[in-house]
Amino acid sequence: MHYHYPEPIAKLIEGFSKLPGIGPKTAQRLSFHVLNMEEKDVLFIAKALVEAKKDLHYCSQCQNITDVDPCYICNDKTRDPSIICVVQEPKDVIAMEKTREYNGLYHVLNGVISPMEGIGPEQLKIKELLVRLKDEQVKEMILATNPNIEGEATAMYLSKLVKPFGIKVTRIAHGLPVGGDLEYADEVTLTKALEGRREI
Repeated sequence: MHYHYPEPIAKLIEGFSKLPGIGPKTAQRLSFHVLNMEEKDVLFIAKALVEAKKDLHYCSQCQNITDVDPCYICNDKTRDPSIICVVQEPKDVIAMEKTREYNGLYHVLNGVISPMEGIGPEQLKIKELLVRLKDEQVKEMILATNPNIEGEATAMYLSKLVKPFGIKVTRIAHGLPVGGDLEYADEVTLTKALEGRREI
């Protein structure tokens, strides 16, 4: 006989299963863990989930997720408005900020062109980017999409689209990770490392 969970836990397992990278067993383990947590901790998580969904929206300028509009980066007058770094996702902004090397503004596409998944340019925040580029302040656009097929295709599409604006378009260099061994690098990584070489 197949065992059926009580409805509340079945719904909890179903809910966790909707998260990326969570299979049925992990969803089950998380659900039973929640049952063993103190009620205040469960309420804290539930409240955080609801508030994040309710209070976060896209920044009207850079399309990053924010609870204030414009977001704190767009509002920062110390940043260089002549450079816009185009990234795929909000988490990429965080990665760039951790370097403490970049002081321009961002534009978040919230995805990449992916014909396999039925995602075309019209589903991305490209119209919003073009509106910003019409502003004469922008002198350079850095394309920082991921170095995979979709990321490269999106970068190529944007560079062609932006050419008429007369703005300098650059692509972040891809290559060997610091501390990596040459012998373990794949051909694409080595090719990109060679292409991105500079004089020292």
